[in-house]
Amino acid sequence: MAVGTKELAPNELDTFEDERLVEELKKAKEELFNLRFQAATGQLESHGRVRAVKRDIARIYTVIRERELGIRATPAPVEAPAKAEKKTKKAKAAASTDAAAEAETKEA
Repeated sequence: MAVGTKELAPNELDTFEDERLVEELKKAKEELFNLRFQAATGQLESHGRVRAVKRDIARIYTVIRERELGIRATPAPVEAPAKAEKKTKKAKAAASTDAAAEAETKEA
């Protein structure tokens, strides 16, 4: 059983895109810095957390490196459905007058 955060399970790291992995790495390093600072000032309550965060960082580095080497597959990017553009009343009115003007020029 691996010690670490439950959000960063190794099988879940496989589903993250590269940008998200780098983002998680940055957050974990920042947390490790804060934990070390708390330890230095005597305010750290959970010393096991330092070890867990170090392991999370190592897991993220491992996934990134395995993807570079082609050992682990990079997930296909999930594309969000395109949102319909909302037109303002002025834009709708301008579009309708443009369409009417085009219709008039085609008739003439």
